[in-house]
Order: sequence, then structure tokens, then C-alpha cells
Amino acid sequence: MMEFKTNVMRILDKLKVEYKSYSYADTDAISGTEVAETLGQNPDQVFKTLVTVGKSKKYYVFIIPVAKELELKKAAQAVGEKSIEMIKSKDLLPITGYIHGGCSPIGMKKSFTTTIDESAAAHEAIIFSAGKIGYQVELTLEDLRRVIPIQLGIFHNSCCLKLLFCHFTTFPFKNRYTYPSIQLQGRHRFPIARDFAPLPTG
Repeated sequence: MMEFKTNVMRILDKLKVEYKSYSYADTDAISGTEVAETLGQNPDQVFKTLVTVGKSKKYYVFIIPVAKELELKKAAQAVGEKSIEMIKSKDLLPITGYIHGGCSPIGMKKSFTTTIDESAAAHEAIIFSAGKIGYQVELTLEDLRRVIPIQLGIFHNSCCLKLLFCHFTTFPFKNRYTYPSIQLQGRHRFPIARDFAPLPTG
């Protein structure tokens, strides 16, 4: 493991979450697909973190494979919004604490509803930004769920949207809550954290 630690890595260490780390800081790779090619990674296993804002002015995080594009209409359905749009690059730092090219779903300034493309479930682990340009972390979805609340959805060409996890998720924060994720299909609005009253855990 590299000696250099990003804030994301320090958070994972603190929570005793196992992960692998990678660096492409000494390469010319810029895009996610270039990074995957440079490091010999499967591009379907490498994900990028996108931040959007809904019509309600609430922010949402989507994690999708680096070679895919986010379909805004489907993404909006997944979080129960009438519409969403990508935030401007200049707003990324004040909203998340990260800059373009080094945005990670872990360690943002605030906790936002986070949805991952369902293709992630096909991999033993996924790779994403470690919160600094030039660095990545790899961990399993189950371990990621120990760090941040997540749900899975489909954002590419498909006949329907659905949530895939149907169990309780524990949030390892100062105030620990448990929320159920319910499997839905079709035009139903997807349940997200705000739909459920917090239940204290032991």
C-alpha cells in the first residue's frame, strides 16, 4: 500500500475498512478510461462520482462506470425528483470539498443521497477516486456501505428502474441510524433516506 494517504484513505483506516489504493499521479492519464487503461484496470470496474442538483435544490451523488454517461431523466426518477442537472464545476468545491477529477463519494462536506449504477454489483469490488487527483481506492460494495449510505439503480438504457438492495443499512456516523431500502420497479418513486424516520441502533 502506498505511504501517501488521502483524506478518504484516512477515513477508511479509522473505520477499519479494508481497501486497496492506486496511484496514477506520475502518468499523463486524465479521463477515467485513460486511468483504467494506464493502470491495467477493467474500465467496467472503475467508477466516477457525479454531483447533481434536483428541482427541489437538493444535491444528489451518482456513481457510474467511467465509460458511461448519466441519463438525467432516469437519475431523477431514482431519487424522486421531477428533474435534475449536473452542478457547475465551480460549485463542486464549495458543495463537496472536492475538485473536478478528484471527487470521491467518501468524505464530502455533507452526506448526500448516493446512488450507484447497478452494474457495480457484478464486481467483487469497485474502484473510484480517493479524493485527490492521481489516487484511487478499491473496496467492496458491502464495505462501502459501512462508510456511506448507498442505493443501487439503473441509469442506462433499460425498460425500468429499480433498487436492488432490500435490507437494512447502518450508517457509521456519530448519530447512527438504520434505514430500509425497498425494492421497487417501474414508475414507483424510489425510497431514500429522508423517507424513513431514524431508528437508533445499539
